[in-house]
Order: sequence, then structure tokens, then C-alpha cells
Amino acid sequence: MNLRHLAAGCSRREMLRQSANGFGLLALAGLLADEARGQSAKTVPDPLAPKPPQFPAKAKRVIFLFMHGGPSQVDTFDYKPLLERDNGKPLPFAKPRVVSGETGNLLKSPWKFKQHGKSGAWASELFPEVASHADDLCFIKSMHASNSRHGGALLELHTGSDTFVRPSMGSWVTYGLGTENRNLPGFITVCPTLTHGGENNFSSAFLPAIYQGTPVGNAGMSSDRAKIPFIVGDTPAKLQRMELDFVGRIDRERLARTGPDNALEGRIDSFELAFRMQTAAPQAQDLSAETAETQKLYGLDDPVTANFGRQCLMARRFAEAGVRFVQVTHSYKWDQHGDLKKDHAKNAREVDKPIAGLLADLKRRGLLKDTLVWWGGEFGRTPTAQGGDGRDHNPHGFTMWLAGGGMKAGISHGATDDYGYYAVENKVHMHDLHATMLHLLGLDHEKLTFRHAGRDFRLTDVHGRVVKEIIV
Repeated sequence: MNLRHLAAGCSRREMLRQSANGFGLLALAGLLADEARGQSAKTVPDPLAPKPPQFPAKAKRVIFLFMHGGPSQVDTFDYKPLLERDNGKPLPFAKPRVVSGETGNLLKSPWKFKQHGKSGAWASELFPEVASHADDLCFIKSMHASNSRHGGALLELHTGSDTFVRPSMGSWVTYGLGTENRNLPGFITVCPTLTHGGENNFSSAFLPAIYQGTPVGNAGMSSDRAKIPFIVGDTPAKLQRMELDFVGRIDRERLARTGPDNALEGRIDSFELAFRMQTAAPQAQDLSAETAETQKLYGLDDPVTANFGRQCLMARRFAEAGVRFVQVTHSYKWDQHGDLKKDHAKNAREVDKPIAGLLADLKRRGLLKDTLVWWGGEFGRTPTAQGGDGRDHNPHGFTMWLAGGGMKAGISHGATDDYGYYAVENKVHMHDLHATMLHLLGLDHEKLTFRHAGRDFRLTDVHGRVVKEIIV
């Protein structure tokens, strides 16, 4: 800027016009400096090394049992006598303004409900095995979310955002805590879905690549074929070590010239992890080491339950071996816009025994007390009928349950209305559940941040509260 001209008394508009480029360059420099500081702060010699929680934790790890498609709350764990009484009548209040599709009148559940355990928790006859563990479960019956479409809802569930690509919750957990076993990834997803967000559901996005979820198989294959790919090679370990050291030296020389580079550092870390995994991963995936009694507990002796049973047993083995976040997916089966009675029954039959087996196995091994087990889908279903014998998507009120890891056992938190459409009492948003999960792991959701593009990001963005009422 010409200072003599300024001294001569230029207008405010003229001053801003002449200084605009300078302001822009200053802002850009600030953004780049913030980005460099953020990357440097995250660049550590061993990014997966165990990190202390921010405060005393109640859980060390998470197993997420994802029911892709959206199980119906009013047919599983949210008993509604008035829905049965008023079957076939119009819903006596307004439906949501934005819906996935049109629905008709009220549709009662085709399954009988009864109470279980000392807690008296309600469950339908779809889940008799899980219901036998009712006194270990914490039901959240007032879940609600923001998106009625599978793609957005899956992203919101997994990443906290239904509109932008963000790091997945497993990546955030691993970034915050590292792994308990340096020879395994911190985040593993077994048979993940290939649709509705696909890899974005277990991506690390702008977090360093080492925190991305490691897929074991995918939803398109049977779990008996689900293995970490290329984990056993033909090259002798000594020669591999020499090759890695050579490539690593070249990469680090480049880093010394260019400065922090998340992508390159992520590749270096991933190569090193893959080398170490050659010993630990095949052992963790070898289910033949389990007793016949344990395999039967998970339903591996029954072709109906064997596929999901193997996933649950792998989850226990990975969690026991020190993996922080393990997800198993029953995909993509719970989206009953029609044929509710036939398909929900089939789905529940496939997962009920394996899930109950997982809970029993964790408990007897002393792992349930510090392992948070989480069951649920991306949303629930409407209490109104669609396609004759079906239900539409419903993000406005649905049920999830959690067990272990600091949860109060044998309780139900929150409620939907008399017909199970809207969450109305002690509502829990997906952001609240994310905040609560992190809290149980000893992480403050407002302080677990990563600087990217000039600002700090977190799993809960600018939302979320810890649901302290459900924590021991």
C-alpha cells in the first residue's frame, strides 16, 4: 500500500481495495501455519503406541455389532401395547414432514413380547437368546438421528456427519488411544458393507492414514473366507526387513526435505504395521484354536448362524488381542419395506445366538467389564405399514443397546411415543451416543480434536452431550 497516498486521506473503500490481497496472503499464511502445526503435533515416531486416556476410563475397547438396513424397534425391544390395540387405524398424530416413502395405517408387530430377567426388560420372540442377557444390557429407546436415507444415515452413524467425508469413529478412537497390541491394527472391521458410504464408513479421512480401519473381508463374501489380505507372503522375513529399511530410508530423506506429509508418513507406518502383522494376524484369525464348546456357543455348528457367528468370534479374538475398535456387520438385510415377518425373522435367527454367545464369552473371560458392546442399525422403522407387510425408514425414534464397559446394566433409558414413532423422553441423538462412547473410553469428545483446513475437527463436530444417566 502507498503510505503517502493513505496519509493524503484515501477513502475507506480505496484502502480496503488496495489492501485486500495483503489480507488474503496473511490469512493464507495463517492457515498454512495452523495446518503445519497440526500435522507436526500429530507426527509421532509410533502413532499406534498406547496413549493414556484423558481421564480414568471405564472401557478399553469397543465391539460394534452393526445391523445394516435398520431393525424395527417396535418388533424387537420397544413394546407398544397401543400399537397392537390400534392395528389398522390411522396414526393419531402427524407423520414427519420429510419421509423416505409413504406409509399407511398402524401395523402391529407379528411377534409376541414378554419381560425378561430381574430388570423386566421387554423383548420380542425374535431375540430369545439376547433377551436371556437382559440384565447385562442397557437399552436406549429414545435414539434419534438426522437422515432418513441409508447413505447419509450410515455416514452419520459411523462418522458423525451425513453430508461430508469425515473420519470414522473407529479412527477417532484409535487416534485418541492407540492400540493395545502394536502388531495389530487399532481398528478392524469384519465383512464391512460395500454400499451406502462404503469405505467412507471406516476411513480415516484427514486423520493420518494409519488410523483407517482395516477391512477383513467384505459384505460380498462368506465370513469363512474373510481374511486380512496378503498377510502371508513368500519373501523371507529377513529380506523383507532389508527392503522396508531401504524404502523407509528413502521416504524419510524425502520427509526431511519436504516437511510433514500425512500421506507419506501413513504409508511408512502402514508398511511397518503390515510387516509386524504377519505373525500376529494369522494367529488372531485362526478360529480352529477355539474349543468345540466355544464354537458351538457362537453357533458355528449351525449353517444358519455360522456366518455371523464367525464374525462375532473373530471380534472377541481381535478385542482380546488388543484391537481398540472392532466392528462386525450383518449386511444389508434389515431393510424390510415389505415381507417384514419373513425377513426380520430370518435376520434375527442368523444373529441372535452369535450375539448372545459373544456376550456370554466376554463375560466368562472377564472382558465384558472393560469392553463396550454396542448393537444397532442406522435408524429404526415406522410403526405404520408400507407395502402391505413392511415398514419404512424411521430416524425419529429407535432403539439401540449397549453392554459392559461402564454401562448401567439392566436398565432402559428414554422412550418413544405410544406407538413408537418419535423419541419423546430423554432423547439421545447419535452425537450424544458418540460423546458417551468416547467418555467411557476416557476421552473428552470436545477435546479429542484434529486440526485440518484451518480449524479443529472432532467426531461430534459442534454437538453432543455425554448421557451420564446410563453410566455406572
